[in-house]
Amino acid sequence: MNHPALLSRPLHQDFVQCTACEHWCAVAPGEAGKCGVRRNLGGELQLVVYGTAMAAHVDPVEKKPLHHFLPGSEILSLGTVGCNLACAWCQNWELSQWKDFDPACDFIGEDWPPASVVATACRDGIPSIAFTYNEPAVFFEYAYDTAQMAYVYGINSVLVTSGFETLAALDRLAPYIAAVNVDLKAFTEATYRRYCGARLAPVLRNIRHLVQETGVWTEVTTLVIPGINDSDEELADIAGFLADLSPDIPWHVSAFTPHFQMRDRPPTPASTLRRAWEIGRAAGLRYVYAGNIWANRELAGCSNTYCPDCGSLLVERKGYYVRQHWREKGCCHVCGATLAGRWV
Repeated sequence: MNHPALLSRPLHQDFVQCTACEHWCAVAPGEAGKCGVRRNLGGELQLVVYGTAMAAHVDPVEKKPLHHFLPGSEILSLGTVGCNLACAWCQNWELSQWKDFDPACDFIGEDWPPASVVATACRDGIPSIAFTYNEPAVFFEYAYDTAQMAYVYGINSVLVTSGFETLAALDRLAPYIAAVNVDLKAFTEATYRRYCGARLAPVLRNIRHLVQETGVWTEVTTLVIPGINDSDEELADIAGFLADLSPDIPWHVSAFTPHFQMRDRPPTPASTLRRAWEIGRAAGLRYVYAGNIWANRELAGCSNTYCPDCGSLLVERKGYYVRQHWREKGCCHVCGATLAGRWV
């Protein structure tokens, strides 16, 4: 379904500029921006996947990953086709990189308008909805309308994002978003430009803005890729940046597996994730989590939540199995310390 873009402005000769992400695409009549789904139709920018979900699933919230947001709960996850980045290692590339299609005749997903998404969550008792799988900035209007409606019905909305939105997009969504996970892919401009077709600076700005200005609960994930971003120096730079913003930001260090255009590198060893976990803790981050490798002795305990004051085990995780040990959620049952996050 086509829907007028909320984030755009007219240019000369029927060109329009998309203002949803930091590419700031100037789109010619009949063409699309880098994402493939925000198209200039008759001199007006249109989202051509509005209300059309190509992927939908009920997930554990830990899969987003979010560890300090309603642990053990379910989340209704949806995504469309298209993306404003072109990450060489994308795990959802079948969705994200599908850009050359005819919305009039090609199948680009099931009809699932905002009202139906929210009704499904309400009917099934699912407390949250996630905009995920591909970049939500490219289907901004779909996410925005769904989040607004969900807010009215007491359903949480979660953004799983590359962090390459404009500030205008973030600020418009923020009042209706309960939590965000930002994928901080590396800490060098060279990596962002070469492997993602994007830039680092706007991502860092947006993480800073989310944490310091919006009040939206924010967690950060880094996919640790051998030979790309796994040096001690780069991991320490990421951890230091986050710790300087707030030592309470959960940092997820996740294992890479070969995908899409990056099949020439081995999966991330458990020893590398353990090293990243230790670097994060040494930088002053209170909550560092290793993921995407299951049942590994070297990572034992690295996905659990411990009290930052007394070290007591509060939330135990094995894969997506969660066992909570506290008597009052968000509060250590041993020393009484309050943990950062949204627990209820």
